[in-house]
Amino acid sequence: MSVPGPLSTGAADVLTLGETMVALRGSGPLKLGGSLDVSVAGAESNVAIGLSRLGHTVRWAGAVGDDEAGELVLRTLRAEGVDVASATRDAHAPTGLILFEPRLPEVTRVHYYRAGSAGSRLAPDAVEAAFAGAATPRVLHLTGITPALGPSAAESCRLALHLAREHGTQVCLDVNFRSRLWSAQEAAAELRTWIPYVDVLIASDDELPLCLPPEGTPAGVSPERYLLDAGVREVVVKLGAQGATAHTAEGTLHAPAREVRAVDAVGAGDAFVAGHLSGLLDGTDLSTRLTRAVTTGAFAVASPGDWEGAPTRAELPLLEATGGTVLR
Repeated sequence: MSVPGPLSTGAADVLTLGETMVALRGSGPLKLGGSLDVSVAGAESNVAIGLSRLGHTVRWAGAVGDDEAGELVLRTLRAEGVDVASATRDAHAPTGLILFEPRLPEVTRVHYYRAGSAGSRLAPDAVEAAFAGAATPRVLHLTGITPALGPSAAESCRLALHLAREHGTQVCLDVNFRSRLWSAQEAAAELRTWIPYVDVLIASDDELPLCLPPEGTPAGVSPERYLLDAGVREVVVKLGAQGATAHTAEGTLHAPAREVRAVDAVGAGDAFVAGHLSGLLDGTDLSTRLTRAVTTGAFAVASPGDWEGAPTRAELPLLEATGGTVLR
């Protein structure tokens, strides 16, 4: 049975739900042993932390085990200003685990231990609580990771989409396909049904087909145009070192990536999403949203860890400083 925390009564700018795991980061091949750094990681909570640092109120509705690992997750999110009142502790399942194994300067292997975890058993009642009373969020952020974790987690996502529609909450979907969790066919079968609920779709270019009909788009119709015609307001395509391109009914806009020395690419996509949603919440134009997104993404790749390098709002201009600058 999942035990919820005390209910939060205030509305949040953003609600997100998913699994956050204890993260162990090695300095080299795991089979050789050595020390591991302990932190937490999860796509949705990475976004939540990024948004919180930018000054937005964020609620995370996830599930952790009733264990010390779960306490680390909740303590970390609280420390970063994320509301975890809708999170639950599951006495019958452990908190998930993720291992990061750097193998080359720009290649990291990721090993998941999340089958049967508390996060995979996220229950719909936690989602209902997050929308209860005056707690309606302005934006619901989901990823394609959560429904891959198990039937209960998938059902929770579907309920969140329906509640968002009922309450007039905007929906942002980051496709975030994970081949170690489910197949492309399974992902497409689920995510295609989400598209009618989605306002902002964020994906890498190779993930867009997962949101399209099985037979593909009609001749002469691009994936982005098809999704816009299906009701998506913004289709944002992440292009890595080439930046990002956003498509709307008004046209297409591209933002180049910010030039930084890359240290760790893990978490860059989540930081990008946080920056884009921050601009959306601030009511900025599309150009400003994209610029903020590639800026927060650059901060992420310039620092080790999933979320540790996420900037505060006051730090956003730091990328304009010349190399070697010392701020006194």
